[in-house]
Amino acid sequence: MLALHISASSGVPVYLQIEQQLQQSIASGLLRPGELLPSTRRTAAELRINPNTVARAFQNLEREGILRTVPGGGTYIAEGAQSGMGLLKTEKIRRLRPLATQFAVEASQLRLSAEDLHKLLDSVLLDLEKPHRVHKNAVNRKTHEGDHE
Repeated sequence: MLALHISASSGVPVYLQIEQQLQQSIASGLLRPGELLPSTRRTAAELRINPNTVARAFQNLEREGILRTVPGGGTYIAEGAQSGMGLLKTEKIRRLRPLATQFAVEASQLRLSAEDLHKLLDSVLLDLEKPHRVHKNAVNRKTHEGDHE
């Protein structure tokens, strides 16, 4: 089942929230190329939103080569979708701008300084890197342990 979480109060259009969450799920490997997505109507019903909103998100992702729709057969994660996530930096920034704006507005409302905001973001980024570092270190240890045998 597709786990999407929509926030009506985030300031980010719902179709963009859907696009961003699908792209993150693909990039993380949670959704894999060739995997069938729930129908537009089913997704809309589960999220309690207009089916046209889901259709817009799916169409945008299809235009970008991330999704593939088979008439009468459903919508799938396109083959090579993970490698297609290598977008131009300007496109990545364009996509993150609404989230960054939301983040900055909420921080401003909470009266957090720019320095505190930067520290928070740095901390979150470090947390995201930890599993990768742990895995990388474990692989290096196994490689070196094998050298002694």
